[in-house]
Amino acid sequence: MAVTGTVNAGSASPSKHTFIVEHLDPELESWQLLEYKTIAAECVTSGSRFVLSGMSTSHADLPQVEQSPQHVEDFVKSAGVPHDRVCLLDPKGESDLSPADGDLFDIFVFGGILGDDPPRDRTAELRVKGFKGRRLGVEQLTTDTAARVTRIVVQDKVPLDQVPYVDRPNIEIAEGESVEMPFKYVKGRDGKPIMPEVRLSTIVVWLQLTQTKGMAALLASDADKGILDLL
Repeated sequence: MAVTGTVNAGSASPSKHTFIVEHLDPELESWQLLEYKTIAAECVTSGSRFVLSGMSTSHADLPQVEQSPQHVEDFVKSAGVPHDRVCLLDPKGESDLSPADGDLFDIFVFGGILGDDPPRDRTAELRVKGFKGRRLGVEQLTTDTAARVTRIVVQDKVPLDQVPYVDRPNIEIAEGESVEMPFKYVKGRDGKPIMPEVRLSTIVVWLQLTQTKGMAALLASDADKGILDLL
């Protein structure tokens, strides 16, 4: 899965972590598929494990992703990982994520939701599991960005406040037409936001759908060119 921007995964430390995304939405949207594929690719590069938990059925479009019908608390228990070695990335966590957390935790848990703008507190569904919480800042991040920032902090040992971002980038979808993404993204070495490669087959349509689904809706087309190649 190609990723826009340059990911600094190659410098990750040899220590391995497990990144678990608990899928919280009733369906699996096109944008979420792209995010999950991106997380999986970056975990492979960094020597980490990626698990998509809470999947009632295995999704055929994610053959390279480890999918589990178990919810995260059952998965952790069956894996024999102590509860205090599991970190929930939570906007209401007790402290900010730090490089030292890479040694404190073996598993990092994220809520897999199609982000809302303004955000709802969907992480509350995981907070009740009692895992220790860490913050990634005050702003809501897409799931793949949250996983990417976590990896950069705990494996590349970059302090959270030193992770570079592109805030609410404008994505050109046609000549003279662009859409502002309602999130911030990690800035790649090329200066561009790192996000899943979106084909023109999934043109972003930003209307008022953020009030219901939270991210952009995706419309089908058969073009092959990545949307960010237009930038």
